[in-house]
Amino acid sequence: MLKAVSTSSAPIATAISPVKVIDASALVAVVFVEPGGEDAARRLHDASLIAPPLLELEFTNVCLMKQRFGKATPAQVQTAFSLRRNFMIEILHVDHVSVFNLALATGLTAYDASYLLLARQQNAELVTLDKRLNTAFLTPTGRQP
Repeated sequence: MLKAVSTSSAPIATAISPVKVIDASALVAVVFVEPGGEDAARRLHDASLIAPPLLELEFTNVCLMKQRFGKATPAQVQTAFSLRRNFMIEILHVDHVSVFNLALATGLTAYDASYLLLARQQNAELVTLDKRLNTAFLTPTGRQP
């Protein structure tokens, strides 16, 4: 798979694959084989994946909480981290003021707005299991009811 690499927030080009933004809910569902994970994996297949820097901390925190509260064993968490490394996800910067303004306009958290902003900036599909975030993505104005 050929990809152009970018460290800016400018749109990136791919030679073969569509660009898709992956959020933590989709990544977690895939690596922990949770409900919705199979559909997310299908949607992510053969795509060039991008995400804001927040993805890494969200994924790490979910792993921590799963182990801390007995939802996953230490071995399962280590497997999840290994599987995460198999995903080629390009981390792209998002402007925090733009995230703030989008969060105000949509009613989303700043965390979710960072994924939405990146998807809009890159003209990319957003792969998420979060219903509110998905609704904002699919709604032209992004405004929540």
